Amino acid sequence: MIKIEGLQKQYGKIQALRGIDLAFDLKQVVALVGPNASGKTTLIKCLLGMVIPDGGRILFAGNDIKGDVLYKRRIGYMPQIGRYPDNMRMGYLFGMMKDLGKTRVKDQFDEELIAAFKLEQMFGKPMRALSGGTRQKVSAALAFLFNPEVVILDEPTAGLDPLASEILKQKITKEKEAGKLILVTSHIMSEVEEIADSIAYIVEGEALFYKSIAEIKSETGEERLGKALFHLLQKEKV
Repeated sequence: MIKIEGLQKQYGKIQALRGIDLAFDLKQVVALVGPNASGKTTLIKCLLGMVIPDGGRILFAGNDIKGDVLYKRRIGYMPQIGRYPDNMRMGYLFGMMKDLGKTRVKDQFDEELIAAFKLEQMFGKPMRALSGGTRQKVSAALAFLFNPEVVILDEPTAGLDPLASEILKQKITKEKEAGKLILVTSHIMSEVEEIADSIAYIVEGEALFYKSIAEIKSETGEERLGKALFHLLQKEKV
């Protein structure tokens, strides 16, 4: 579904991406993992067309995304921190997004998270009055709203209460089983272990490895993902 070939991006003297090669198929959850400032955010922004790479290319369903904007209709995105107009009421935000969506996708919306998070009860509130966790719920609901084939979630459970986190994790699993590709960034290994099939570990702008969680555990002999990753990283350094 998505193929990344030799992707490079430099900001001044900082090489954010150093020729990354990755490929993601439908019906899986892939966790993009790595230390802070490793290149994960730059990679996501390149996938979304928000950053133009200096080299390499990205293929979406076999087509180069360079110069193409239509592929973005097939992607849902949840940023780590959602920013919305302070005075806009939540209900108006969802209504506006639906109106925009009618011109680009079939008139069929996925409102499951709106209902599960009980957001309708807060439709009359301005965005400035919402807690950080509620803003996260809005961002998650918007990411799935247009029933996209690919969903990119950046630290999706950050700021969510335990119940909301569980609702979102169940939604991720459900959509994967429905045939979608879900890309997730997270620093919480227990969460990654629960929802992801594979891990792409990115360090200093390079994909150090891209393996299934089962493969990582098998190679290290560890049952807990956090320990398994630690041992694998120690081996990679040798």
